[in-house]
Amino acid sequence: PRPVETVAQQIPLTVVCEDEDLIVIDKPAGMVVHPAPGSADGTLVNALLHHFGGTLSGIGGEARPGIVHRIDKDTSGLLVVAKSDRAHHGLAAQFEKHTVHRHYSAVVYGVPDAGDPRLRGTRGVSFEPGNVMKVTSQLARHKTDRQRQAVLFEGGRHAVTRARVVEAFGGVAALVDCWLETGRTHQIRVHMAHAGHGLIGDPVYGGKRKLPPKAVGEVGAAAAAAFPRQALHAATLGFRHPVTGEELSFSSPLPADIEALLVALRTGEN
Repeated sequence: PRPVETVAQQIPLTVVCEDEDLIVIDKPAGMVVHPAPGSADGTLVNALLHHFGGTLSGIGGEARPGIVHRIDKDTSGLLVVAKSDRAHHGLAAQFEKHTVHRHYSAVVYGVPDAGDPRLRGTRGVSFEPGNVMKVTSQLARHKTDRQRQAVLFEGGRHAVTRARVVEAFGGVAALVDCWLETGRTHQIRVHMAHAGHGLIGDPVYGGKRKLPPKAVGEVGAAAAAAFPRQALHAATLGFRHPVTGEELSFSSPLPADIEALLVALRTGEN
């Protein structure tokens, strides 16, 4: 593989907040966060280098300057990036202590429910008051497929995800609010799949499931089958400003493609 040469590129960015120490970006689906083999340019870092004229925190090295956390290429939504080294240290400490508040909107197969005996019998799955599903496991790279993460109960890294149903569609799909206690690679995607509620459109963990037209109509079933990415959006992000100490909270509306999917699912129910 060639060494990664990170160059500034003029790529449009949606800036939610910016000061001298950090920037909050609303990342579109399809954009990789930082250069890596197979994604040498066109990334968020390339765009940020152009936006700032090269003033990102140097802590992440040439390929990952300023990057404190990531969201997957095909996940949309909010991301904070450090512009200064002091911000980088402060933000990294908050992520390490799990004090950053992150909520994701996901559209999943099925409707997670505390009354479901299958879920009650699924290892690592429990329910908290308010019908909040909690998935607790270890996560590690899959033994045979290095692009995947696998749920383990020994070894790996501790991971906890919570999920609450926001809206159900014909008893066969749901919009859920997921929030992270830890932030592991693919965590929401692999945990929801482990619980039997994989994300619609997820090519890795979603399975080959199809929604029955009887439940959500032909339009809803077709929209779900054709959805081109995992239906996952980083909707809210809250943290303490690493320099001023101010509590900050940001929210991002659902992108047009997920909103259209929900409209199709609702239409099919009526």
